[in-house]
Amino acid sequence: MTSKELIKKIRRIEIISNKLAEEIFSGEYRSGFRGRGMEFEDIREYYPGDDVRNIDWNVTARHNKAYIKQFEEERELNVFLLIDMSHSNSFGKKMELIAQLGATLAFSAIRNNDKVGMLLFTEKVEKYIQSKSGKKHVLSIIENILDFKPELKGTNLSNALQHFNRIEKKRSVIFLISDFLDQGFEKDLKITSKHHDLVLIHIVDRAEEVIPQGAVFTFEDLETGEIFVLDNTKNQYKTKDHLDLPKSNYIKIYTDEDFVKPLKQFFKRRSRR
Repeated sequence: MTSKELIKKIRRIEIISNKLAEEIFSGEYRSGFRGRGMEFEDIREYYPGDDVRNIDWNVTARHNKAYIKQFEEERELNVFLLIDMSHSNSFGKKMELIAQLGATLAFSAIRNNDKVGMLLFTEKVEKYIQSKSGKKHVLSIIENILDFKPELKGTNLSNALQHFNRIEKKRSVIFLISDFLDQGFEKDLKITSKHHDLVLIHIVDRAEEVIPQGAVFTFEDLETGEIFVLDNTKNQYKTKDHLDLPKSNYIKIYTDEDFVKPLKQFFKRRSRR
């Protein structure tokens, strides 16, 4: 697309996503990700009634008097969008949904004074944007999603998760946005979930799930280029969902539905935990 078209599209997504973040998601987002851990603040003398588990034994030994560590709740989240840019996500309206969804989550983050970053991947990690705050940074994220031209076509979720775990040591909230057309990544999901707050957002086009009966169809795999023929003259063919994903942090969104409802339901479920 031309620069003028890109600017127009960024502006349209900014208006829609900013409105959703302001009117709908701010409360749900905040309540869904509260209690995000404690960080060290200072050391002070121990007083009767203090939690003995917080005693700093090294300082206590040096001063021959009990001291405890003080902590305060972390006020700032480190939010990352891990976005699958493989060729299968160019099918139907998947990428349009991904762009608007990513923008809404990013605006929700900065409205909560959180930092947001992004990692775009295919078979390899193709772009990494460090987490920052501010509207200008979010607009840059939207532009990168819309204008990005991946080098490769396939999907490697394991590689993306392993790469993120190597470079990002601070505990983060990760929104992994993908159609999950890959295999063998379950172990890396579990490893990542131990170190980070991992939310899986599954993007699905209904045309991928049901193929109408009454014809012979020729398909091309968007990632491998493989051509195959399906004879569906007699029966309606339905694809099987072989995904075994943790349902507690899982959101399935269809391209023909309003993504507001499943996101709000997810945030509300989290806030009740």
